[in-house]
Order: sequence, then C-alpha cells, then structure tokens
Amino acid sequence: MKRIGILTRDCAGVNAAIRAFVRSASACKVEVYGIFRGYQGLIEGDLKLLNHRSVSGIINLGGTILKAARSKQFRTLAGQRQAVRTLHDNKIEGLAVVGGNGSLAGAHVLATKYSIPVIGIPTTIDNDVNGVEMSIGADTAVNVALDALDKIRDTATSLERIFVVEVMGRDCGYIALRVALAGGCEEVLLPEKSFNVEKICEEIVEGNIQGKVSWIIVVAEGKVKAVDIAKKINTLTDLETREVVLGHIQRGGRPTAFDRIIAARYAHHAFEALTSGKLDRCVTLKEGKLTTIPLAKAIRPKDIEINDYYKLVKILT
Repeated sequence: MKRIGILTRDCAGVNAAIRAFVRSASACKVEVYGIFRGYQGLIEGDLKLLNHRSVSGIINLGGTILKAARSKQFRTLAGQRQAVRTLHDNKIEGLAVVGGNGSLAGAHVLATKYSIPVIGIPTTIDNDVNGVEMSIGADTAVNVALDALDKIRDTATSLERIFVVEVMGRDCGYIALRVALAGGCEEVLLPEKSFNVEKICEEIVEGNIQGKVSWIIVVAEGKVKAVDIAKKINTLTDLETREVVLGHIQRGGRPTAFDRIIAARYAHHAFEALTSGKLDRCVTLKEGKLTTIPLAKAIRPKDIEINDYYKLVKILT
C-alpha cells in the first residue's frame, strides 16, 4: 500500500493513536490521509495529508485533531457509495478506523460490501468492544470520573449529605462499576443490574441512625437519571440529597499513560496488520500480546463480567 486513510471518534488517547499510525506509516514511506469528522468527512471528501511533523506535539492532547461527527448519511446506500468513491478518487488503498461499535460496524460494511481493506482500532470510554480486553480511552474516562468523585466526597463528608453521581454508560456499566469500586462508594446502579430504591433508602436510614452521615451513590446514565434517584431518596429518607451529572468531561482530558501506550501499540500493530493483508480485522490484546480479531466479532454485543466487581462493591460498603 502507498496511501492509507484514517478516521476517528473522540476520546482521550485518539491523538496518540493518530500519531503512532502516521509515524509508523512514514517510516515505511506510506502516505496517510487524515479524514475529518469521521464517515461524514469521508463522504464530503474532507481529507488532509498527514506527516511526521503534522502529528508532533499531540500525544498528550485529549479529543481528536481530526474532529468527530455522527453521519446519518453513511447509513444510506448513496452515502456509502460516495464514501467509497472518495477513497478511490484519492487513490486511498486502505482505511484505519479508530472508534467504537458504530465506527467499527461502518468499517465492516466497507470491507464486506465494497471490498475496502480496513483495520479497526478499538476506542471507547465504555470499553464495550467485543473481544477487546481494553479499549483506548476507557482508562482515562474512569480516572477523570474518579477524580471528580473524590472531590465530591470531600463535600459530602463536610456537609453530611448524600450525593448521587451520574457517569456515562448508556448500555454498559463499566465506568460506573470501576469508579464505585475505586472510590469506595456505598452503592452503584448499573444497566446490567436491577435495583430497589426503597431498599436502598432503608439501608440509608438504618446507617444514619447508627451515625453514618454521608453517602456516594454512582449511577450509569443508561440505567436511571441521577436527578430522579436523588429526589426519591430525599423524599423517602428526609435526608438532604444532591445530584451531580459528570457528563462529557469523561470523554475529554489528557490521556493517562496507559491510554497513550495502548494507543501507540494498537496503532502500530494496526498499520502492520493492514499492510500485511490482514483485512476486515480489529486489533486487540490477548494475554498481553497484540493480535487481531474479525470485525464481525468485534461489533457483536460484549458480555461484560460484572458480578465479581459488583459483589466486591457491596462487601466493601
């Protein structure tokens, strides 16, 4: 291959992946074209040649220098055909897709439907790409949320209040569970688990009678909204309860050392895999070693084992 395209989603560690991919390609005299705003930019032909110098100084930056956007147009036959036309018109022979389930599903469509050589680099704060032990961005998201939660605990303890903290996780409780365990929280509400708010309130009242004066309850956004739980707790316990929604701060911020390193390793391996003929694949780690899995497997729903972590949160409460 002489020319490869790369498109991305946004979260911490993506720029480190772009940097590693471009520099791996430069070392082999392969051109890399950055595609702005994901599949929408591919449809619109919004491309720019990247080189060793243009990716200098980005390894520590959150987000993505290539921007990100959702593309309803790419879900249509006309949009897909235009995206393929852009690749052919620009003589781009392969495509690296840095993204999560949706982005990788798009890559799989290009590979199977239009015979475009593609490689996936798993990137999502929810760490829910099937067959992938750790996605780029997940470690940073957990640490950003944990830092915020530690600060909230200071206030909860000082003011003797209950705080319900909402973290990201529409279908997956990965962030919520990790933050709850690392933050020493009293309760965590996950998309994968049912809960009884009345029972939670009974435990809070009982604890308050015994002298406990503050609580931190973490909820994943896909399970329930923090404001609704806070109102319910306040009503049933008559104890002052506040909600905090962390929101998109979890997607931003400087990537942790772990995310920078895994991004570099994934991106370099992705370049080698793509140029050696491993197509319609997604890079991953297996027992600490880099390998690839079929994109068809990567885009299936991931069964995240949460029971052991969840039990530990409850035991350590």
